[in-house]
Amino acid sequence: MSGTSALTPTTKPPYRLGFWKGMFFLLVAVGLVATIIRMVSGLGAVTNLSDQYPWGLWKGFNVLVAIGLGGAGFTIMGTVYVFNAKRFHSIVRPTVLMAFLAYASAAVSLMIDIGRPWTIWHPLVMWNPHSVLFEVAWCLMLYTCVLTLEGSGMLFERWGWNRLLRLQRMITLPIVIVGVVLSTLHQSSLGALFLIVPGKLHALWYSEMLPLLFFVSAMGMGLAMVIILSKLSAQAFRRALEVPVLAHLARVLLAVLWVYGVARLFDMAHNGALPLAFQPTYEALMFQIEIMLGVALPIVLLASPARRARPGILYAAAVCVVFGFILNRLNVSITGFEAAQGGHYVPAWPEVFITLMMVALVFGAFSFGARYLNVYPEMKKSGRQPGLETARTAYRPTELSELTEFTGPTEFTEFTGPTESVEPAWHRRLPTAEMVRRN
Repeated sequence: MSGTSALTPTTKPPYRLGFWKGMFFLLVAVGLVATIIRMVSGLGAVTNLSDQYPWGLWKGFNVLVAIGLGGAGFTIMGTVYVFNAKRFHSIVRPTVLMAFLAYASAAVSLMIDIGRPWTIWHPLVMWNPHSVLFEVAWCLMLYTCVLTLEGSGMLFERWGWNRLLRLQRMITLPIVIVGVVLSTLHQSSLGALFLIVPGKLHALWYSEMLPLLFFVSAMGMGLAMVIILSKLSAQAFRRALEVPVLAHLARVLLAVLWVYGVARLFDMAHNGALPLAFQPTYEALMFQIEIMLGVALPIVLLASPARRARPGILYAAAVCVVFGFILNRLNVSITGFEAAQGGHYVPAWPEVFITLMMVALVFGAFSFGARYLNVYPEMKKSGRQPGLETARTAYRPTELSELTEFTGPTEFTEFTGPTESVEPAWHRRLPTAEMVRRN
């Protein structure tokens, strides 16, 4: 036997479900059961919604938070293609995939909430231009189509449709511009929805600047979620973390947080609502947690360039921003109405599990896309593709020194049965040493 290495056959390890996969299937199963009950028995059977609280967890989280999460799409795409910031090009594809899944989950959640999913197309033909919800519905559908076109290049690469891929790349810049305009419109329009309830929404959250605040906070949420997904995907797929790129992204996030925080405080001072933040009330406590967690703490963590270069601090700051953003949307849609409505809203367990199901499906779909689409091109160039690690380790390279006991044909009896001088069939099918070096 010649060469410095050989190959030893190893048995494929048995499939293990694992904790996170088990949690995924559990959440999806329970969520599907709750969804079926909702469709069959109505909202009253699975929610604690009422005339006092018609917008609960599904609107506050599944729609407002999910659409805000999609803010990463127009932020990164506009930065790369419109402002030509090529340093962020490596995170464009995962950002587009994440934004598409966020908008798709918002659309599915709306259909579950409405209970008549076959009527979701009505805004296309039943126009009400005086309604903010009409504009939100149109922008949501159009921007989902834009994200589909932006991400279609990954599918065309996968299927080898080169002509369509060239066409998609030709129209990328116009698509991005349209997407930025649409996303700007409906991100701000979500805030404009609450301008019609000045007597019901608490003064800590009601403001004529809500459209602008919703737009700026969506940018921060999107940037933070890109950092989180980069960290999680680097661990899951064993790829290098783009620390310099994420450090630049954190610098942009820091500026966005400063703009949002200063604008929010000045607006509250102008409206006379700032003293309300220091009163011993439930609303004041929720406001303090929101600002400290989503604005103040991330600004402190990201203020230093040295800290922005540390992956752990980047991840911690991004998690704080995301949770602060979620709390802001829930405060605006639920907490801020409780004092005027004279009660408290607590979601029922089916509401919670349907929401968790949507979160699990988004992460599961992103993992599936990252494994089977060219989401991370640098992994393909290096020959490391997610999902192929098991296949690559089916034969383990072994040094020549480990094969000293195999001195003749008689040593292969444990693999081939009776000793024969003829080369076994499994040995002829092994890759050569040259093939191993090329791989």
